[in-house]
Amino acid sequence: MSRRSMQVCALFALTAFIVLLLPLLIVIGGSFDGSGSAYLRFPPAELTLKWYRGLPATYIQAFGRSLIISTSAAVIAAAVGTITALSLARSSWRRGHFLEILFRLPLQIPFVVIGVAFMQFYYALLDNFDVHLLSTYTGLITAHVFFCLPYTVATVGAVITHSLSNIENAARIAGASEIRVLRRVTLPALMPGLFSGLFYAFIISFGDIPVSIFLAETRMQPLPVVIFQTLQFDFDPAVLSASTLVILFSVALIVVVRQVFGIDLVLRGAKT
Repeated sequence: MSRRSMQVCALFALTAFIVLLLPLLIVIGGSFDGSGSAYLRFPPAELTLKWYRGLPATYIQAFGRSLIISTSAAVIAAAVGTITALSLARSSWRRGHFLEILFRLPLQIPFVVIGVAFMQFYYALLDNFDVHLLSTYTGLITAHVFFCLPYTVATVGAVITHSLSNIENAARIAGASEIRVLRRVTLPALMPGLFSGLFYAFIISFGDIPVSIFLAETRMQPLPVVIFQTLQFDFDPAVLSASTLVILFSVALIVVVRQVFGIDLVLRGAKT
């Protein structure tokens, strides 16, 4: 590649990077505006921290609910997705391909339709069996696992190769038990797909609005739903400070993943 071509590519990458980051920078900058404007103001007319100091407890509580729901849904989806991917890869059943398509079906269904379907299903459970799942952690986590599962099945399934089966067989021939093969061979090989699926499932679950808005009353709404409904009727500058804190949390999460697990591990699972 010529020097001119490299310069053009670098300029294109820089432009794309700026376009992606600019909305976030505007939100962060607007959260420090002390003018009390009825709309987002950037650059700030005057700098202040009052929107952070006076952050309503509603946002903090909603953030805690989002963490509980997203973490639980991601962990369950990762566990179920790993077992499912292994079963589909090792199954000799001729309809295994159909099952693989079935597990990826939630990716093709609009989230609004998923939310309405779960709401009607929970109402049916309440009417017929007196099982109350609406506005509960159990109900929300179950719905989130449903649309997170395809990500974990796909990422784990992508790292299950024919060579993995050969290595497992070699370990068995060498005298390793099935538990030892699983612990020392299979699980380490699945880690890139497992961590990438867990990471993506958490992000998708944490940012969900269309499903949660149908399943949660005010006392159980996750943070994205609270922010959405707040901005539906009026502009609240505290939303900007809450959004900034979520951005900082996301950056911190990426740093932790990089330091603890290695970001290369996650990216490798996503590319395979």
